Amino acid sequence: MPVIGEGSAHGACSLLHALGAGYGASLGLDLTLRLRLRDDEPTKPVDDPSGVLDAVVEVWEAAGLEKPAENLHWQVRSSIPVGQGLKSSAALSVAALRALCAASKVELENSDIVDLSSQAQLASGVSLTGCIDDAWAAIEPGWKVINPNLPAAEGILMQGPFPDPESWIVLIVLRGPRELLPDPGRFANTGPQFQKAITAIEQESLLVALTENGRAVANALGDSAGRRVANDLMVWGARAAGITGSGSAVVAFLPSHNDSTKRRIQSFVEQRGFTMIETAVWFEEE
Repeated sequence: MPVIGEGSAHGACSLLHALGAGYGASLGLDLTLRLRLRDDEPTKPVDDPSGVLDAVVEVWEAAGLEKPAENLHWQVRSSIPVGQGLKSSAALSVAALRALCAASKVELENSDIVDLSSQAQLASGVSLTGCIDDAWAAIEPGWKVINPNLPAAEGILMQGPFPDPESWIVLIVLRGPRELLPDPGRFANTGPQFQKAITAIEQESLLVALTENGRAVANALGDSAGRRVANDLMVWGARAAGITGSGSAVVAFLPSHNDSTKRRIQSFVEQRGFTMIETAVWFEEE
């Protein structure tokens, strides 16, 4: 059989940007990435310009784990927009590690997968912080506040489920591939502006944290256009809105079954020339 292992993971949005806040927090969304690991070359090769998958194999072997086959090939199906702050790289690395586990008959704790994912993202250059919070959100529903300077198993400072996830819809405004790259110095200088988001997280006011974090990120990036989009979404009825990751997507939350507000926001987004997708918070049904 050419398919020797499979893995999946989820996209997410930011509640705290680790580069500015010092702590990271992400919330898993119902955006999925599914990956197949093959020992023969598929008809359509995977598009991985950053080399995340090669980095995954390198950290796998560096951890003393054997490759399940000499030649490894990948197939990816994903609903996660790439390069817009929705954690596609974290999802790709987590899914690849899960596929390697399945192919090699190796059992790893989620925290081990998160650590390896972080190493792969750093090695490939797609992350400045390791994105431990993103990898946790890719592999487990809910939210976690992470100290990025500690191993995954030790770095969880707070965690919990998103309250009443079925009561919300998530609208994502896609503004195109990221153009403004994060500058660690600018994020450090904006650190005090992230304090509102940190305080909101401490109070478990997740939507407030999302909004305040997005405002601080906009200032750190100099992304005034993204700040305006988030503000306009709230004027049109969203309960929370903010830039996710280092941009460029803007994520908004509004109550479910509020069709008139959703239509107003859709019209606004189309007038601005952007694309909008609708999703939900990822959660496990009891």
